[in-house]
Parts: sequence; C-alpha cells; structure tokens
Amino acid sequence: MATVDYKQSGVDVEEGYRAVNKYKEHAKKTVIPGMLTGLGSFNGMFAIPKGLKNPVMVSGTDGVGTKLDIAFKMGKYDTVGIDCVAMSVNDILCSGVQTSFFLDYIACGELDADVAAELVKGVADGCIETGCALLGGETAEMPGFYDKGKYDLAGFGVGVGEKDQMITGKKIKAGDVLIGLSSTGVHSNGFSLVRKLVKNFNDKFVLNGKDTGKTIGEVLLTPTRIYVKPVMQVLKKYRKAIHGMVHVTGGGFYENIPRMYPKAEKGKKQLISVIKRDSWDIPPVFGELIKRGADVEKVYNTFNMGIGFVLAVNAKEADAVLDMFNKNASKYSKPGIPDMVAYKIGRVATAEGEVTSQKEAVLFED
Repeated sequence: MATVDYKQSGVDVEEGYRAVNKYKEHAKKTVIPGMLTGLGSFNGMFAIPKGLKNPVMVSGTDGVGTKLDIAFKMGKYDTVGIDCVAMSVNDILCSGVQTSFFLDYIACGELDADVAAELVKGVADGCIETGCALLGGETAEMPGFYDKGKYDLAGFGVGVGEKDQMITGKKIKAGDVLIGLSSTGVHSNGFSLVRKLVKNFNDKFVLNGKDTGKTIGEVLLTPTRIYVKPVMQVLKKYRKAIHGMVHVTGGGFYENIPRMYPKAEKGKKQLISVIKRDSWDIPPVFGELIKRGADVEKVYNTFNMGIGFVLAVNAKEADAVLDMFNKNASKYSKPGIPDMVAYKIGRVATAEGEVTSQKEAVLFED
C-alpha cells in the first residue's frame, strides 16, 4: 500500500515555516510596552496598563471581505492587511479606547510564503499606524477547500480603558453637532456591489477628462483610513464633549449612525440624525461607481460616501473639536493619500413621531 505524506495531501509544512519567519520580521516593528510574548508562542500575552481603577476590555473583529478579490486580480497584497486592522480598531475606537494588540487569521488553499508575508506586512503597517502590537495569528492551509491563489484575511483587536470614561452614546442629546471625518474612498465595505459594477480593474481612472495615472483597481485598493491616533488626541482634551462615535462601515449612513443613539425611554422621542447635503467633499471614486450603474438613491445605504467616522459633539465645543482635527491632520499624513479633513455634517435632532425605519432615523436636508 502506497503511503501519503502531508505535503502530498496539499499542505507544505516547509512553506509554512518560511512564511512564519517572514511574519516575525514584520511583527518586530509593532513591539510596544505591555507586550509579553512574540509571534511563535501558543498564545499571546499583554499586560493590562497600570493605573486603571476599573479597567474594561473592549474588543472588535472583522475581515477584509471581497475587496480581497481585487487584490488577487491586481497582484497587490501589501495594503489589504491595513484594511483588516482598520475595520477592528476603528470599531473599538467608538468606545473611546485605543487598541492595545491585534491578532490575524489567514486561510488559503495553497500557501505561498511571499504572498502571505505581504498580507502580514499590511497588518503590521496597520498596527504601527494604530499604535498597537501584532501579538499573534494563525495561517491555515486548507487544500481543496479554498481555490489555489485565493486567501481569506480576518483579525481581531483588544483595547483596555477606564470604565467611567467609556463613550456609550448615553449622553447624546438633541442639538449635538455631527462631525464627520473624511474617508480615503470606499474603505472595505460594499465590494460585492463594486465587483458587479467594475469589470476590468486595469481600466484607467479618469477624472474630469484627465488620466490620473492610476487604474480603477489601484484607487479601489486604497486602504481604509485608521482614525485611532487623531481621535485619541482629541479625546485627551475634549472627551467629555464627545457624546458618541460611529465607524461608517457596511450599510453606510443609514445603518451605522443610528447605532450610537440610546433607545428612547418610554414616553420620550427617539433621537435621529439630520445630515446637511453638500457639507463635505465626496471622493470621485463614488461618482465613478454611480456612473457605472450604482443606484444613486441607495449609495448612502451601501458606502461611506466620503465620511468614514462620525462624532456627536456638544454644540459649545464643536468648533474647537473641528479646529483641532483639521490643525493636526498633517501629523497623520500618508504618501499618496489625502490628509484627513473634519466637517460639520449635521446635527442630532428629536424625531417628530415614532421611528420605524432606517430612513426615518437619518434625514437629509439642503
């Protein structure tokens, strides 16, 4: 009877070792105080920061989704890891907490150590931008389950904060100002629709009749903006003025902004968002998607439309918060990506009647 080893079944252990050695080089760049173990251990350990009286752990998990398909087709793997980190750390940030550490999960049908290392490079870059440690991860090679050349990428993060400083949305009130922070583009949501609209990712990206020097695929692969450092800097000075925060992800404005509001108590009216049209600059990639067939009536229920993060701010401090964001924007500049811009995009209001749908929870006005 012929024998079969693990490699003949489709799993190359040596390639896995080579991948892990490459991962370690990227992970070294993310080492921060509190990190007690490095890549290669059976688990990751991180010390709870000293000085917290009533520490609370805040976690978030997400994946990159079908944006990965564009990376495969473009043969560009080094930025989607940033998206993977951004999706979790921006969610954690909504409670006013900075992520302390992050772990990733990569799955594939046939491991290519060089491709996997590029994915982890992006993860490490996202961790550096966040200020968190890449504490560990897992690479799963599953021949016959994933198609050759296809990878899945997901991860999760954990942060720690003081319980009485958590931002929960309970303090939001009518009259609060909604401040929106600009996105870098589509970020990492809505790509099932994008892939229906765009047939050739190597098409030139033309803006106002001029070639931008980029393909539509390159524009779509622009990584999700990580809002952690600019928001945490503002929170140091204005935490009490910031009553709620939102990461605008899948479902766009309609699904995400209402999530920060507390449910109305019995006998009281529900809080809603009133968004002022044309109060911010919409990145041209969204116009391109509309031109290619995206339903203009539904884009705010699918994409971030240029606003990736929203804060509900006490009206008295709103101008100061806005000014601080915009004055410090250049500190967080990245090559080839426009600086983050903060805008007043609307206000919190009280619904006139019962809110029974998302369309009634987010209203647009001229």
